[in-house]
Order: sequence, then C-alpha cells, then structure tokens
Amino acid sequence: MRLLGFDISFSRASRVKPVPMDGHAVGSGVLGPFGSGGWWPLIARESFSGAWQRNIELRPESILAYHAVYACITLISADVGKLAVRLMKVDDNDIWLPTQSPAFSPVLRKPNRYQNHIQFIENWIMSKLTRGNTYVLKDRDNRGVVIALYVLDPNRVRPLVTEDGGVYYQLDIDQLAGVVPDRDGQVIVPASEIIHDRMNCLFHPLVGTSPLFACALAARQGLAILNDSAAFFENGAEPGGILVAPGAISDETAKRLKDRWEENYGGSNRGRIAVLGDNLKYEPLTMTAVDAQLIEQLRMTSEIVCSVFHVPGYMVGVGAAPTYNNIEALSQNYYSQCLQSLIESFELCLDEGLALPDIYRTELDLDGLLRMDTATMVKTLSDAVGGGIAAPNEARKKLNLRPMKGGDTPYMQQQNYSLAALDERDRNQPFAKPDPAPNGAPVGGQPASTSQNSGDEADDETREETDQERAVRWLDKLLAGLSEGDNDHA
Repeated sequence: MRLLGFDISFSRASRVKPVPMDGHAVGSGVLGPFGSGGWWPLIARESFSGAWQRNIELRPESILAYHAVYACITLISADVGKLAVRLMKVDDNDIWLPTQSPAFSPVLRKPNRYQNHIQFIENWIMSKLTRGNTYVLKDRDNRGVVIALYVLDPNRVRPLVTEDGGVYYQLDIDQLAGVVPDRDGQVIVPASEIIHDRMNCLFHPLVGTSPLFACALAARQGLAILNDSAAFFENGAEPGGILVAPGAISDETAKRLKDRWEENYGGSNRGRIAVLGDNLKYEPLTMTAVDAQLIEQLRMTSEIVCSVFHVPGYMVGVGAAPTYNNIEALSQNYYSQCLQSLIESFELCLDEGLALPDIYRTELDLDGLLRMDTATMVKTLSDAVGGGIAAPNEARKKLNLRPMKGGDTPYMQQQNYSLAALDERDRNQPFAKPDPAPNGAPVGGQPASTSQNSGDEADDETREETDQERAVRWLDKLLAGLSEGDNDHA
C-alpha cells in the first residue's frame, strides 16, 4: 500500500509472551509496525479519505466544542455519576440487600487516591462516550485484592491479540495510574488486569465506536454556522460585498479603491458613512440569515446530535419541553432509552473486574435518578403501606424520616382475610342447607329433640291450613269473645 508516496507493508505481529514483572506491568512484548503516537493515528481517524491532507480533522476535542455534543455528554455522565454504587448480597429468600465487605466496599467508596466515586464514574462514562472505550487498570495488594481502579487515557491504550487468541493491552506512560514503561518504552498487561468497557463494537469486538462517529458531520456543520455567525457579527453585522463601477477600470484603480475602502470602512471604522462617486455601488455578497435558514439548520444539527446520543432534546435545550407534568414518566423514558445500557454495562464490568462471588453484585442506586414529585411519591408510599406491600418504616425511610416503634411490619385491615382462609370456608360449604336428621340423629351438634321441634315449627309455618283447622280456629275465637263478654257483665 502506498501512503503519502511511501510503500507501507504490514507483517504478522510477533507473539506476545507474558513475563512476570513487578507493579502493574505483568508482561512485555514487541510493538507492531505502528506505535501509539506519531502521525498514523491522525490518518487512521480520518472522517473521510483525504481529510488529513486538507487539514479537515474531526477530532473529539474539536467536536466537543459544539454545544449540543458537550451538553449530551456532560448530562449523561453527570446523571450516571450521581448514582451511588452499592454492594448487594442475596439472602436466603433470594432478595438482594445492601451489605458491606472489607474486601470490596473500600474500593467502591474510594476508587483511587485522587478521585471520589462520582468523579470516577463520570470519567468512566465520558471516556466511553467520547472514545467508545473505557480502560480501567486494577491495582492489587499482596493478597490479590483490588484496592484501586484507574481510568486510563484511551489514546494511551491499545488492545493486542496473540496468535492463540490471548488478549493483552499495551499501555503508554501514565504517572497518575503508576504506569512506568520499561526500557523498550512499553508496558503490556493481560486482560485480567484491565476492565474494558466498550460500546457499539461495529468493526471489531475489542474496539468500541463512539457516538461522535455518527454525529461528527452534524457537529461540524453546527460549528461552521456558529463560526460564520461570529465572524459576521465581529464585522459589525455587515456582510462582505463588492464595489461596482459603471465602466471598465484598471487593476491599479481597483486595488486603490479596495485598499481605501478597507482602510476607511473596515476594522474599527466599521459603521462609518461612505460617500461614493462616479456611480460606484456597493453590493453585499453574503447570504442573509433568512435566506440561509440559519436557525432551522442550527436546530437540525442539534437534533441530530441528540438523536445519536438518545437524549431527549428538551433536556439539553433543543426544542420545547413536554406540556404534561409527569416527572416520573419523563425520567423513566430518559432512563430506558439512554442510560440503562450504560448503567447495566458499568455494573457488569465492575462485577467481573472485581471478581465478585455469586452472592455479591454491584448496583447503582436509581433513586437518585427516578425521583418523583413530592405529591406522587407520598401517594405511592401511602398506597403501598395501605395495601400491605410495604411496612410504615420502609416508607418513612424513602422520605428520610426516622423509624417508629411498631412500624417494621406491614399492616392490613381486620376484615381482610387470606385466600387460604376463604378457600377453607368455601370447601366446607357454609351456605348449604343441612340434611334432615335420620332417625332422630343430632344435626349440626344439636340434640335430637331440639332439632325435631325446630323441624316441626318450620313445617307448621310452611304447611297449608285445612278447612277443619280453620273452623276450629274460628270457633275458638268465638268462644273467647263470649267469655270476655260474660266477664264484663259480671
């Protein structure tokens, strides 16, 4: 292959043979045909063929100057960084609860000597979003326990693959992380000493692709619009133009008029009144902002950037915010489409990097992100306590209130019965009519005589009255009336 007039040949990289060493450098090897510095990375990162020769370089450092890119990256990294890292342990009921461990908790609270856990997570996520890869070097004690984690500069790390498929990482000097090269200027460590979190591996399983790959041109267009606007207003909001003479003029006259115009009406003299003679006319050449649809173009580039990072536009000032007032729903949408994959990947990489046993795992506390408004939170907690789902003290803890005596048990109202009790009642048929007692046998635990009398009374109430019984009843009433009359006469 010819590159810049030189013949470039590629050869198979020599096998890397690990050699135990002190400190972080546990292996050593030979570099391939290109090192991690020099001019090769510039050409390899060309946005299009020939961009390097034309001095058109879309480096992350320049793309980050666009406000939409900067806003998306800082928003995502800050939102993930504010979530506390918790060490979780599973109990006998398969419930994951926060716990402490002398082997794992210290490094989660203080990852290294110069970063707290918020700065460490933000650095992790920023490296992943801007470079597509995050390389974290482990520092172990003499027991092999990880006591510090260092986020490395991705420009100073290169994955290496041996002929038998082994993965190693070549590190350049990094004083903060304690990486000091050997005499050959190299430090090669095995994959077991590096946590490699990568995203969008479009071209190789070990090489992640940053979202900047997809929004670089949109960011470049936005920067060009802003630079053009800045130059326009630096010129006193006056567009460039030409002086038109009514007839032919010589080159010397044209140069004299141009120099005089720039001297009298350019620079600090912008805005002064010009007096033109000999039918000279000034015609502006720059397209107006209305003709160029400047605002619409700038908004379009910002929306493209937001779509690449999966960030709702209103969260970074692009477009209007939703009219409905539901903070929880908006936060849930932002979490599911933008943050969830980053958070899940971070947790899993930490679990594997720290070699946590199966009963442990790391978890980011989402309460710092999915916070509801006060009215919704209080109503949700109240419904959970009233429904017997949560204990009162659990709800009070969500509101940062002290526990109360007797509030550690979920409560239900007295008239509520368990499903098992209702099933037992139905199986016993409590509403079925009792069978008649055969041969004077007791029914339902009552004496036979009582049951028989009850049955006779029921039969008397339901039996139809005969003519003879009606006649006897009428005669009894008549005799009773006559008897009452005799008593009155007496």
